[in-house]
Amino acid sequence: MAEEQAPTTNGSGEAQQVQFAMQRIYIKDLSFEAPMGAEAFRKQWKPSINQELNTKASKIEDNLYEVVLTLTVTVKLEEETAFLVEVQQGGAFAIAGLEGQQLAQALNTACPQILFPYAREAIDSAVVKGSFPALMLPPVNFDALFAQAVAQAKQKAESEATN
Repeated sequence: MAEEQAPTTNGSGEAQQVQFAMQRIYIKDLSFEAPMGAEAFRKQWKPSINQELNTKASKIEDNLYEVVLTLTVTVKLEEETAFLVEVQQGGAFAIAGLEGQQLAQALNTACPQILFPYAREAIDSAVVKGSFPALMLPPVNFDALFAQAVAQAKQKAESEATN
């Protein structure tokens, strides 16, 4: 799955082709816990669901990056945890022709957007195998999350500069 976009210019003014290709998608870590055990199945099923999301990107070698999307879901019945499931969905991506803010945006929006459906399916599968009702997590707008993080970082930098 290689996608090519319009050429950009590098620092010397030469045209450079933007390349983005997914190399591999894999589960880096998967954990499921049901601390209540069978007691969870005896209670009325009115869960409260908490979802946490985190991404981490690291450079493997020139133009090759590993992006790991960590998705943690905690489901409680009243105050007790019925189950907790966490997946670290990894992906290797070949990215060339992007630098700085554009590269950061690709690593924090496009890559997690590709990984999310795989993470969501892994969580749903673990939950069903744990004998709980299927859990279909809603889509995530990674572009909005990235824009919010950039705005918060900018605001923090400005407040530190004035102090």
